[in-house]
Amino acid sequence: MKNYPLFILFISLFFISTANTAAQNKQVNTLDNSISITPTRNILLLGDSISASYGMKPTQGWVHLLNQKLTEQKQAYTIINASVSGETTSGGLSRLAGILANEKIDLLLIELGGNDGLRGYSPKIIKNNLLQMVKLAQDKNIKVSMIKIKITPNYGPRYNEMFEQVFEDVANASNITLLPFFMEVVATDKALMQADGIHPNAQAQPIIADYVEQQLNEIMILEP
Repeated sequence: MKNYPLFILFISLFFISTANTAAQNKQVNTLDNSISITPTRNILLLGDSISASYGMKPTQGWVHLLNQKLTEQKQAYTIINASVSGETTSGGLSRLAGILANEKIDLLLIELGGNDGLRGYSPKIIKNNLLQMVKLAQDKNIKVSMIKIKITPNYGPRYNEMFEQVFEDVANASNITLLPFFMEVVATDKALMQADGIHPNAQAQPIIADYVEQQLNEIMILEP
């Protein structure tokens, strides 16, 4: 009987300790549930030399610069650059299925057609290739945007008119967003172009990065 009070004291302390631990665990669980982690979403850029840092280091290119900005702004997006110098719509189409099979993509941004146009390829073929690329992405529930490409009138005004109409037709038929050609903000300034008069130089890259960021914001891809 002398140990009975000690036993009562021990039991009391045990239940108090258990209650405190349960309360602490509940608090931790509440805190864990209140934390919202936004997963990174991927933009796949399928482009040509204009987006492939032609004539400069990859770290100087507009895609790398824009990715840096997205990181600094803590945006939930990152750009996967699948651009290749000299790429055509046929080449992009042949590569796209493999990329989509191996990467988790939330948005496909197409910047192709310039090399097709400079080589005088049939607008019908260009259109068909672009439509197939869009369908490949949409079949996987991937959002698609496309950059409207413009070229020099090497093949006359009629070809240029048909070429530019391709992008309007694809956008309308597929219900996707058509973005303005970003080269227009630098192409008229020789100080921002390489000697070939086709590719933007390193000084033009930050301008292009800012312009593309603005366009993405306008179609509400990026978080405000």
